[in-house]
Amino acid sequence: MMLKEKRDRILNIAESYRDYTASILSRLVRIPSLSGREEAMMSELKRLFSDAGIKNIHTDGLGNLIGKTGHGEKILAFDGHMDTVDTGIADNWIFDPFSGRIDNGFVLGRGSVDQKGGLASMITAARILDETGIPDYLTVYFIGSVMEEDCDGLCWKYIIEKDRIRPHAVILTEPTNLTIARGQRGRMEIEIEFTGISSHGSAPEHGKNAIYLASDAALKIRDLNGSLGNHDFLGKGSIAVTRIKSDSPALCAIPDYASIYIDRRLTLGETRESAIAELENVFQDPRVKITVPYYQGLSYTGMSYGMEKYYPTWIMPEDHKAIQMGTDVYNELFNSEPVVGKWLFSTNAISIKGIYDIPVLGFGPGEESLAHAPNEKVSIDQLVKASAFYAAFALGFQL
Repeated sequence: MMLKEKRDRILNIAESYRDYTASILSRLVRIPSLSGREEAMMSELKRLFSDAGIKNIHTDGLGNLIGKTGHGEKILAFDGHMDTVDTGIADNWIFDPFSGRIDNGFVLGRGSVDQKGGLASMITAARILDETGIPDYLTVYFIGSVMEEDCDGLCWKYIIEKDRIRPHAVILTEPTNLTIARGQRGRMEIEIEFTGISSHGSAPEHGKNAIYLASDAALKIRDLNGSLGNHDFLGKGSIAVTRIKSDSPALCAIPDYASIYIDRRLTLGETRESAIAELENVFQDPRVKITVPYYQGLSYTGMSYGMEKYYPTWIMPEDHKAIQMGTDVYNELFNSEPVVGKWLFSTNAISIKGIYDIPVLGFGPGEESLAHAPNEKVSIDQLVKASAFYAAFALGFQL
């Protein structure tokens, strides 16, 4: 049970930093930081964490910014990715996506929700912990991770396997609208290649058109979508064709090669193997090649690092101690019961929990529906509450 004095102190400090938190986010939004180009963002974030009292800060080989405070055996990590998607069509925005404008209780711009808002709240939480002090048994990592938008989980694969950091629990600060997220569907990308036989365009009957093979396959995949697995909490698996390509000796020749690209969302019980087996059953043709692509990214540090584009499903039991701690902290801070739900999109937890089985709790400012959308904005009220939640969770961490 959190003492009333501690609760009130955390809330009062978080509220006193309202303008500070909003101004931090405004500054971060003004720094473009596409995947693989986060260096300027990292430099500013490093300065801000240092100003917030985090003195043990370094950048790893992949470019992840890692701040550390405390020296205890219990290890808690907060993660916020530094990269954003691009802005898309400029005319869809009613304000400058890199203005960082503060307007009517919101911070506006690309990344304000996904997910620089979580980073801003992390910085304020670090400042709160610096003022209150943390328990002797605790170590807290504040991580600004890279390349999440291009390959979610890659950054944490590096942190766990190369940096040898393995926390007892991780709080992901991706947007949840201040609900608690305890799971998400997994996903994978799949490429299917078709080999035909070329002939002159004036005599198509002499060839085998690879585009027709791919088109027939796309319709079969459309039909497959209706028969995929379902889960009461995470929802239904899905499959969709997202790209089709072809090649031929000439535009007046029948194409002898085509491929389709697939986005496959995996509910609980669906795996890489089961998804591939479904497609093999659909086609049953040795000339059809089914592969899971490998992502090989180049970070701003110049390091090339990769992983297969399979991102496992994960779920935390509702009665897990980390989830119960989160609900208790929320209840005691805000005097109400939190909504416990899930993310629709994919996060770094596919690696943290899905591959390495480290407990994860999701809690972040901003509405998930505004992620990757034009006119992205986040409530300053939510930024303040998130910073209080992060500090309170750390101060009471006992997992």
